[in-house]
Amino acid sequence: MTGRMTDATGRVTLWGIEVFLAVAEDGSVSAAARRLGASPSGVSQQLSNLETALGRQLIDRARRPARLTAAGAIFRRRAQRIWNEAMQARAELLSGDLRNLTALRLGMIEDFDADVTPRLLSDMADELTECKFLLETGPSHRLLDQLESNALDVVVTAELEGARAEWMELHPLMEEPFVAAVPRGFDPGPDVLAGLRALPLIQYTERHLMGRQIVAHLTRHRVELDHRFELDSYHAIMAMVASGAGWTILTPLGYLHARRFRDEAELLPLPIEPLKRRILLSARSEALQDMPSRLSERLKPLLQEMIVEPAIARTPWLEGALRVL
Repeated sequence: MTGRMTDATGRVTLWGIEVFLAVAEDGSVSAAARRLGASPSGVSQQLSNLETALGRQLIDRARRPARLTAAGAIFRRRAQRIWNEAMQARAELLSGDLRNLTALRLGMIEDFDADVTPRLLSDMADELTECKFLLETGPSHRLLDQLESNALDVVVTAELEGARAEWMELHPLMEEPFVAAVPRGFDPGPDVLAGLRALPLIQYTERHLMGRQIVAHLTRHRVELDHRFELDSYHAIMAMVASGAGWTILTPLGYLHARRFRDEAELLPLPIEPLKRRILLSARSEALQDMPSRLSERLKPLLQEMIVEPAIARTPWLEGALRVL
């Protein structure tokens, strides 16, 4: 809900409040403008109008990044409450009918952007003919930060340990194991872990949650694996695996995401204690009535059709470990 109306100087508007919250979160007018789909000059003007209406400077834009003034810090708490109430009002006006939804800001992990996300948006667009969709893809921690700051309405992410807050509602979607991806035809022998040591490990970056989960699991079970490569791209990792340059630890979603290299690589069970993760849909509790739960129920059949069934058809031993919740 943006409430973009022509503003008279001296008037506090929802659009002005949304702009203020975005600049406060992003630390710059230009970044806030990109998020809101507005021009930097328009965002700057809205911020100036709000400051004029309140008679206080709210953000010190001369600093890099821009920072809240003392007055801005006080107003931010109130502004967040106002915005939350506006979102609640929007939800109540929807009266549980998604067809009345006019805007949806959706965050999705990159694992889904090749298959599930386009299908979901296409299906929703057919039903919600008046709705404008804003899609943000990225790592789980960044999407959850944007949900917390009200930059997104709903996010689909990997579960982050300790990330659940009182204001969140969570809807489990699927569970998947971590697996080993090796060049097709590679035979590690009866001692799988020892056999894998013959190939370099291509490690998923520790800058992202999944990479840290993998390293923590290896450390917990006292498994030391030397690695020369640490990458943040499924495609780059799977390209190296497919070429025979090494092996990796990832999830079936990551393997399926790099579709170009599926036929040149294959999956093996993780040769240590199993490790798994859950994919969740998260939203601000009650902010959109039952829309998040309905969106979750819409997603689950797509995940079954487009992820679980094809993966098990290729790799039957995944059955039971890779599943919709």
